[in-house]
Amino acid sequence: MEDMVYKVKADFLRALSYPIRLKIIEVLKHGEKSVGILVKSLGVEQSTLSRHLLALREAGILTSRQERTTVYYAIRDHDIFKILRPVAVILRKKFKESERVLATLGKE
Repeated sequence: MEDMVYKVKADFLRALSYPIRLKIIEVLKHGEKSVGILVKSLGVEQSTLSRHLLALREAGILTSRQERTTVYYAIRDHDIFKILRPVAVILRKKFKESERVLATLGKE
């Protein structure tokens, strides 16, 4: 049973492991958008976008609804940003440390 918990966590994190998926989440941060708007905002092919939207929906990160011929996507639970914000903080620290190391290299 414990292994299953780790697999579910890994699958969820794997859904976030593509830059385009993180961009999709950021674009949807302030509200629902149609697939057409997402295509324009992200500058990707609709087929590529659809594949990533499906993965995010299957992971439970996004919801979708259809209105006539238009499909709209939204963030299912904004707590996703409670995961993404600390990652950004950790990365900022990492890059600052790297900058300090690189600055000392120039002094040798």
